[in-house]
Amino acid sequence: MEKYRVALMALCSLGLALETAGQSASSDAPPVATATPSPTGGLNEPLPSQVPVPPRQEWCTSEIFCAGPLLQTVNIAHVYPDDKTFVDKPTSKPPQEVLNDFRNISTNTTYGQVVAFLEEAFSGEGLELEPLTLQNFNPEPAFLNNVTNPLVRAFSQAVHTFWTQLIRGTNQETVCGNTGRCESTLIPLNHTFVVPGGRFREQYYWDSFWILEGLLESELNDIANATLQNFMDELDTIGFIPNGGRTYYLNRSQPPMFIQMLARYVQVTGDTDILARGLPLAEKELAWWSSERSVSVQSPFTNQTHEVYRYAVTNSAPRPESYLTDYLTANDPELPVLNETERADLYAELASGAESGWDYTGRWYSPGGTSLRDLHVRSTIAVDLNSILYRSHVELANLYGSSNETAANRHREAAERIRQAILDLCWDSEKLAFYDFSILTNDRNEWFTAAHYYPFWSGIIPDEVLSSEEAAFGAFSSLNLVLNRYNGTFPATFVDTHLQWDAPNSWPPHQYIVLQALRALPANVSSGPLPQPSDDESTFSLVPAGQLGLEETELPGQPVTFSRNASATGSSADINRLDGTVFNGGNATEGEGWAAALGRQLANRYFASTLCSWHATGGSIEGVLPRLSDEELAVTESLDQNGHMFEKFSNLDIDSAGRGGEYVVQAGFGWTNGVLLWVASNYGGALTTPECPNLLEVPTAPKPGSGSGSEDEDGGSLGRIHNAAASWLIAGLLFFWML
Repeated sequence: MEKYRVALMALCSLGLALETAGQSASSDAPPVATATPSPTGGLNEPLPSQVPVPPRQEWCTSEIFCAGPLLQTVNIAHVYPDDKTFVDKPTSKPPQEVLNDFRNISTNTTYGQVVAFLEEAFSGEGLELEPLTLQNFNPEPAFLNNVTNPLVRAFSQAVHTFWTQLIRGTNQETVCGNTGRCESTLIPLNHTFVVPGGRFREQYYWDSFWILEGLLESELNDIANATLQNFMDELDTIGFIPNGGRTYYLNRSQPPMFIQMLARYVQVTGDTDILARGLPLAEKELAWWSSERSVSVQSPFTNQTHEVYRYAVTNSAPRPESYLTDYLTANDPELPVLNETERADLYAELASGAESGWDYTGRWYSPGGTSLRDLHVRSTIAVDLNSILYRSHVELANLYGSSNETAANRHREAAERIRQAILDLCWDSEKLAFYDFSILTNDRNEWFTAAHYYPFWSGIIPDEVLSSEEAAFGAFSSLNLVLNRYNGTFPATFVDTHLQWDAPNSWPPHQYIVLQALRALPANVSSGPLPQPSDDESTFSLVPAGQLGLEETELPGQPVTFSRNASATGSSADINRLDGTVFNGGNATEGEGWAAALGRQLANRYFASTLCSWHATGGSIEGVLPRLSDEELAVTESLDQNGHMFEKFSNLDIDSAGRGGEYVVQAGFGWTNGVLLWVASNYGGALTTPECPNLLEVPTAPKPGSGSGSEDEDGGSLGRIHNAAASWLIAGLLFFWML
């Protein structure tokens, strides 16, 4: 009976999390949420036993919100479904009083004592932030003129308005500062900013690159400028740009997109005045990455030594915002016991994975690894990180231009050194693909990921690709495979580990990167017709041998929807091929080259994924897109919702959010909006009305011949929209069962 009671409580907690995360993107700005403590044990029951508290971290010294007895006790009690909730709550009294209150309950602590302590000593999460009215908002930005389809235009215009729900400022009335009245983890910002959405209630680093793309399309140049000013303030005061706008992120950054944001802003607005401040701080960021994240590697292929970059966070405690998650990873009773040194090493790997933005993926596993205990992020030379830094040097050289030729040449030379390193360490000329390089094995990793496309986006195009259209297509053949075989967009990887940066999840930034990679190809290798497999083969046969590291039978399964029938092997494995294009891929045009065809198809597929999932969760546009019936919305548990823009999608169903990871699926969502507006602006003439799935039609089993064990365990209609929550619940129940 106790296990059933725990399960019921977890379900209640999950319901709260979904309610909090599922804010409608098209409703009025929501008030500050305050999660109600929902303990996982009886109020009079003692908390489970704990391992010793990890050492205090130099970068995070708060006795309340950083590693220490208070943070560990609150997380062991697990009164909130999301670990991040607690560390986003400012105290309601001076910190010393909070610590005294905690000391009074720290002996034989019960769940009830923790609940009372939290309700007495802390305010609502995110109280330091306030929604702002968006000034100078133009309801008809010029990019809408690029869109010809009425429904596509109407939805693009609707997404344009969603910025009004994500604009925030620092609430000076409730920020604690140095007054001693309270304590908060917020890093106060001097300028307006855009939050991603859901649990991400502060400004984030790499999210902001795609948010800025959307802001510029929406002609919100002042908000784009404010975004950059906030990052420059952080470079000024902190010395680098942290992962996000909270003090618990002060030991790590994120993929360094600041210089690309600066260059894009100047390109669109012509505002070069910002460079007086921006260029010195751009230099400061690159210097930080060079001093803190670079390493020398001697190539096993050429014996040349390269200075390259990795994600590598110094950390020996659970991340405050994911404390219980990390704690359980390190102290799982079903796994071998780790000593203090091994736990500290694991915590550093977990933080490094978070710094990468890809938290988490089997891409970071050591060879043969199967769990987060096998992470080896710090020994991985990530091809996307190095591509980003290559592009940063190129963009910075262009920003200097003739005004400082010495600095411009210095950055061109630095870019060339990184380019040579990437081509040497990461490019496989036989498989026609880029892979991460492992210091651990002194070889390229075998995981094929969406990071393969980052060098192309950055302008690093290998000679094999430049000299042969066949090789050029081979480098992009995985995209052709996805568009023909799956209903959605390009996944992070082709291996389903149940981690959120693996199959079947696909992420808006990756679709942007792939589209930009296609646009970077020269016309002489991208203008021929789209290659077709022979009659008895699928598009898998067009992928260079070994590129994916998988046999065709090992690929993730695809539930068959839209009443399409498909058999296990051969040409019928490509269930989406139709009359010279692909399903939800737009209309082919005469003389269209293969790169343009793939770009048009992916742009349409991304638009379909965002619109269909928004419509499936209650979105509607008066006079253009009617609201679905209550029967249909009941399938997605969206009867009282008005449409969600999700942070990630499933590439198996275009009306489905992604799943897996440390938190429930998030709505909002900054980078999703930004990529959609960019797609509408750049592909508006090629976008057609999406055909969304019938929510009342349950998909059949995943397509046979697509791999044993690769079926989405959430299955069928259960996999729609809230499947991430189901994964979270299962993990949570296993934890409480073990207790």
